[in-house]
Amino acid sequence: MPAAAPPARAYRPRRFDGRPLLTPGDRHLVGRFSYGLSPALGAEVRKAGGAAAWFERQLEPDRVADPAGDDVDTWWPSLRRGPKELWTRNVEEVEGGWEVMQSLQRHALARRTVSRRQVHEVMTEFWQHLLNVPVHSDGSFTHRASYDRAVRQHALGSFADLLHATTTHPAMGIFLSNAVSTRKHPNENLGRELLELHTVGRGAYTEDDVKASARILTGWRVDLWRTWEATYSLEDHWTGPVQVIGFTDDNAPRTEAEGRALTRRYTDYLARHPSTAERVARRLAVKFVGDAPSEALVAMLARTYLRADTAVRPVLRALVASDEFRAARGSKVRDPAEDVVATYRALGVRIARPTQGDSAVNAMLWQAANLGAEPYAWPTPDGQPVDNRSWASPSRMLASLDLHYSMSGAWWPSKDVTYRTDRQWLPRRSLRFDLLVDHLSQQLLGRRSTSALLRACCESVDVTPATVMDAEHGVVKWNMHRVLATVLDSPAHLTR
Repeated sequence: MPAAAPPARAYRPRRFDGRPLLTPGDRHLVGRFSYGLSPALGAEVRKAGGAAAWFERQLEPDRVADPAGDDVDTWWPSLRRGPKELWTRNVEEVEGGWEVMQSLQRHALARRTVSRRQVHEVMTEFWQHLLNVPVHSDGSFTHRASYDRAVRQHALGSFADLLHATTTHPAMGIFLSNAVSTRKHPNENLGRELLELHTVGRGAYTEDDVKASARILTGWRVDLWRTWEATYSLEDHWTGPVQVIGFTDDNAPRTEAEGRALTRRYTDYLARHPSTAERVARRLAVKFVGDAPSEALVAMLARTYLRADTAVRPVLRALVASDEFRAARGSKVRDPAEDVVATYRALGVRIARPTQGDSAVNAMLWQAANLGAEPYAWPTPDGQPVDNRSWASPSRMLASLDLHYSMSGAWWPSKDVTYRTDRQWLPRRSLRFDLLVDHLSQQLLGRRSTSALLRACCESVDVTPATVMDAEHGVVKWNMHRVLATVLDSPAHLTR
């Protein structure tokens, strides 16, 4: 006969008198628009006067001092090298293009971990998934770091500016073959994906629209496999009247400037199209609210987007002010990279400039890969998904449990990294275990413990809630990692 379950009152959580916590509403907003709530971020939000004030300040990232993020920008010098130099170093086997791209991925993980400009980091990632240029596509490494900076520049600006910058960027041109598209042989890849994935969406255009879209984009060339210089070539531009859904143009540029201006008119038209507004609004709602947002919410966000002339900030303000956003607490699963970063932030793990191949910030990339997805490595143009279903598999769950256990034990990574000691998790010289669990819940999750969490923690180390902990207790000396991992394995950490 199985043993009877203990009564719920046996695991009634007790309250540890710690620092003030954010309200559930504030925690929800900060959780959705950051890579994980930490005691430091909680203090920053309280100092700002609450999550709404913090969020508004975050929308102007230049106003937020970010010395740690600035320092990370200096860790990988190759991310600032020009395309020809990167290619030469690759050919001469000084540094492979794949190595530079790993540096870019690690740069993203590091910035998400330490930067105080959390909303900017979140939105930079959001747009890079929508306007995906995989780091592993052939030749793109020569311009991919520059592409990252272009997205960062416009992440909280206007979608029209962002769309034009990414459509005409050589990294996008290389990935989707526009770099070799000419008047004699227009290549349709970018012209199609611009319509299908980046703007109006499938069903809103015809094959004739795709052909005209590709012709408009001819002329944006890259000198592949030689100098990798990006140019606009008027002689390679297809001329003649064009029509794409409602966009029409004589398409008879006489100068390179007029050719470039035509592209700008075209991307501006697409950015302001109602179908683009609906698609951008829906993706934002899925990312920040839930997998099945209401049509009313999507329509409201789309109207805001169009009224604001594609400006991003008003749409985000409208989203977080909606009842649907406020009601969507704890319903979004963290994707693999988000879980890795959030675990570092929750445990207060400090990463340092990498000095060895297995330095912690280098290992972060392998950890994300173990969970199922590296930053910016989604191989197809549709970009990494933002829904729950894609990241809620049993194998992903098992990989997350392993990550939490390893990190809680401070076992790996172990170089160029600083963990808190087991003793440092004990807030007093001695206290009951139920109070310790509540303290850890506040530290790691930014919220009070629950009966379920207390019971799981008790069972993880085989003690009762009333067991008194001190520095010499076996839980503190040998098994603190089990308690920490149990807290991190809870739904509160696995969701945003």
